[in-house]
Parts: sequence; structure tokens; C-alpha cells
Amino acid sequence: AAAMLRELRRRWGSYKYRFVPWLAINLRRQRRTLRYVPESSQDKIIADEDVFETLLKTFKALFINDFSRQADILALLPEVRCQYLGQKQSKANACNHQSQQVFSPEEVLFNTLGFTVSRDRSSLVSAGTGVFVTKGFVPKGTVVSMYPGTVYRKHEPIFFQSLGNPFIFRCIDGILIDGNDKGLSRSVYRSCSRRDQLGPFQMSDESWLTATPQNPLAVGQYVNNCSHERAANVCYQEFDVPGHFPVELKQYLPNIVYSHDIESHLRCVVLVALRDIKQGEELFSNYYTVVS
Repeated sequence: AAAMLRELRRRWGSYKYRFVPWLAINLRRQRRTLRYVPESSQDKIIADEDVFETLLKTFKALFINDFSRQADILALLPEVRCQYLGQKQSKANACNHQSQQVFSPEEVLFNTLGFTVSRDRSSLVSAGTGVFVTKGFVPKGTVVSMYPGTVYRKHEPIFFQSLGNPFIFRCIDGILIDGNDKGLSRSVYRSCSRRDQLGPFQMSDESWLTATPQNPLAVGQYVNNCSHERAANVCYQEFDVPGHFPVELKQYLPNIVYSHDIESHLRCVVLVALRDIKQGEELFSNYYTVVS
């Protein structure tokens, strides 16, 4: 009987987290981190136009570097080929262009903005993964990263995705971004991404869910909170993608809306350098711990 009781306890320990009633009862006892743009940041560090130009410049460079994968888009939109290759470029030159060296996304970022960022073990004890400037130099006021994830409006269902999830980001107006790349959050993002695809045109970037994102900026969810010893060197800033954003470049946006029928600008959050950041430095933001 004692052995059976121990076995039952062992099984309960393995399966109790699957029961919604248990989770609901204990949810209030769990402390979770919630990142957000404070209301004091409504006066943005840099202008939306600067954010737009940085993303446009970076995404164009990624698009050109990845021409071999863009055959369907270039076939449907010949004006796009002219725009990126030059209207007077001959067919032979186009072929030569496509045969040139293809760089990694990190190399494209360095060639375009002068730095690279990547995930690695944090310099903070027990902080897990962090984000570092691995090459180059980040000037103050530069977009250094993006916060990926599914975008939820108020009252949209995010309860189950939020359980035990340290990657929920809250915008000033209450919009939530789920930057978790695992579990249910991962499945929801992939489902929404494939739902919104228009023929060969992808409206978002699923690759941030992997170890090799096509958009190397899409690692912002792993930026750790600052401490007394490590002051914040980046801050969050909201950015709504304008309607005239090039459709062929949306494949590099690491965000997508949960509800397909809502017509509004896609909300993104970028991280902006508060000071010059040198090679080898870890990025630290400022967010707060709240009791759910």
C-alpha cells in the first residue's frame, strides 16, 4: 500500500500541471515578469521615421542577399526586380548578381548597420540566455533589436499562453506581444503566420522560432533585465508598421496579429540603444516584476 501511494504521488507530481483548475487556483501565487513600455516613454527616444528607415534598410539588404529564395515574388512583381537590381541591369548581369557570394543574416546586418547581435549565455548568474553585441559598434539611438511574437489586442484569448510564460510584453495601450518561442505560443504564431500568407508573399517571419532567424534583429525577447551592477543600455519603443511598408519585405517582420479580421497597423516593439554599446557587451533593458 505504501509503495502504491508513493507511485500515485509521483504520477500526480508529473501530471498536476496539466489540470486547468490546479493552475487557476495557484496562478496568483506565481510571480511572473512582465515587460512593457512605461507611459513616460510616450515621448520616443527616436522618431518613427528613423525606426522605419532602419528596418527598411536592413530588410532590403536581407532581401537582396536572399534573391535565390525570392523567385516567386520576383516573377510576380517584375517592378520589384527592377527596384532592387536596377532597371537597366541586363539579364546576364542579373544572373551574375545571383551567383555572387551569399552572406549569413548576421553578416548582412554587420554590412548594413555596422554590428551584429546574437543570443548566448547571459553574464548574469542564473539569468539563462542573453543578447550580446558580438561584432561591431552600436551608436546611441540605434535600433539594435526587435521583440518578436504574436500580437494580442485587449480581451483576446491569451490566458493559456501566459501560464508560466516570462515573455509577455505589454504595450502602453494594453496590447500584448507573446514572445515565447516554445509550447503553445510557438504553435499559435505558426498557425497565424501560415493563415495570413498571400500566395508567395509571407506576411511575417517564422524563423525567429528557430536557432537561425532570417531577421537577425529578432532576438529582443531574450534581452535581460538590468540590475544595480548592470544598468540598462537599451529601452523598448513601440512602432506601428505603416500601410505602405513594402509587401515583399514583410517576410522579415517577426510579429503577426492574433485576429485576422482586425484592420489596423501591425504593432512592433524595437529596442533602442540608450548609449553607445561596444562589441562584447550584453544588452540590458528595464522591465518590472509583477504579481499575477
